Amino acid sequence: MILRKTDARCAFFYFSMNEQSQPFLRGYNVSRLPIIDANGVPAWPSVFPTTKIEELRNIVGPRHFSSQMMLEYIAEDKARLDPGALHFYNGDFDARTAKLGTDKDFLITGISCYWDPSSGLNNADASVCVLLYRDDKNRLAFIHDVKYLIVDDDNLHPLATQCEKVLEFMNQHGAHLIGIEVNGLGNALPEILREIAKKKNQSVVIKKIVNHTRKESRILDTIESLLSTGRLYAHDRIRTTPLISEMLGWTPVGSNGHDDGLDATSGALRMMPTPIRALGKTFRPVRAKTEFKI
Repeated sequence: MILRKTDARCAFFYFSMNEQSQPFLRGYNVSRLPIIDANGVPAWPSVFPTTKIEELRNIVGPRHFSSQMMLEYIAEDKARLDPGALHFYNGDFDARTAKLGTDKDFLITGISCYWDPSSGLNNADASVCVLLYRDDKNRLAFIHDVKYLIVDDDNLHPLATQCEKVLEFMNQHGAHLIGIEVNGLGNALPEILREIAKKKNQSVVIKKIVNHTRKESRILDTIESLLSTGRLYAHDRIRTTPLISEMLGWTPVGSNGHDDGLDATSGALRMMPTPIRALGKTFRPVRAKTEFKI
């Protein structure tokens, strides 16, 4: 029998439909093997002993641990940011010892400064700059300061005014590198910031950041895991900023209000921090002896 072109097309369609009518992987059994069973016994103790499993749980947080390692998916819209899980501290960073506040157990290893820019005008998205310290040994993060940049509505140069405030913020904390989100409005800021820093004779290094993922996903992936595992700290001054109220109103499906401070915080957490090392003891002036005989 000779099939014409149209007949061959019909025959292919018939066989394709016949194949698709059978369920994929028909007759196969689904095997689910969580990392630990209901009695807490590890499924692969030689590779993942109990101590290693607990370490993983403390790093990724309960939501990721449940979905990725216990095979029990928890929908993202169930996640929340509980500001009550923040640990607050007081005191400033000591460059001589690389210690933060009065707690001598926290050795700071890095610093990140991130700016999520906006027009800074009233009734607009907030323009926020965040300074954050890290303790890599204990996998801790410290929201040390948050600056909400607001300019008057009649300001003729709102971006330049914000750059002035950002440079003051960086100088206050001894930061020299800043990441700027350059999506949209932020694309013009690096050159403006460099020009103003040059006039002030202030050293600044700018890292351009382009974000491609959803803001809600960025916030969820960075902040939620730290909060849920008790590894996110904040300075007492953060209590008086809008960041706390942003946490209360935030959901992964869209917050009820502004979330620009949270987005800036997540940006600082995603940045590669600038390494910090203790400077050592304070240098004392030495006076040379000039009264000697030759």
